[in-house]
Amino acid sequence: MSKNYIGLENEKIEGVVKSLNDYLANLNLLYVKIHNLHWNIEGNAFFQLHSVFEGYYEAMAKSLDEVAERILILGHRPAASMKEYLNLATIQELDSKGISAEESINILEGDFLSMLSQSRYILALAEEANDQGSIDLMAGFIAEYEKALWMIKSYKAK
Repeated sequence: MSKNYIGLENEKIEGVVKSLNDYLANLNLLYVKIHNLHWNIEGNAFFQLHSVFEGYYEAMAKSLDEVAERILILGHRPAASMKEYLNLATIQELDSKGISAEESINILEGDFLSMLSQSRYILALAEEANDQGSIDLMAGFIAEYEKALWMIKSYKAK
């Protein structure tokens, strides 16, 4: 088996790289979607959620860079066009419209659950490839999504 310049087996990291590119596409769609929610939230929770959504998309911008750089570290090129993102992503786009707090939170909850599941899947692939850098990256994302989902659960509590 051939190894790349950081000592990982090329054949084993192919699946990690493909999954990281899919993840990058979903991050990009989610980044845009959260901006949409940030701009179009309406109702009594506007001030609270407007700021929360801003925090989410700011964190997502950092995540985008981390994932793209990880793909480069693994010796591959990250997806870098809207065409690629739309082709690879499983996160659905959201049309621009006024949106309630309840609907926006439900949308985020579903998308964060999807990203959490995808993060866990990539972590498992990275473990099989002995790719500690990707393991660490995904572990951090898993912790972030778990915390966000806990906060959403608490927000939705009656």
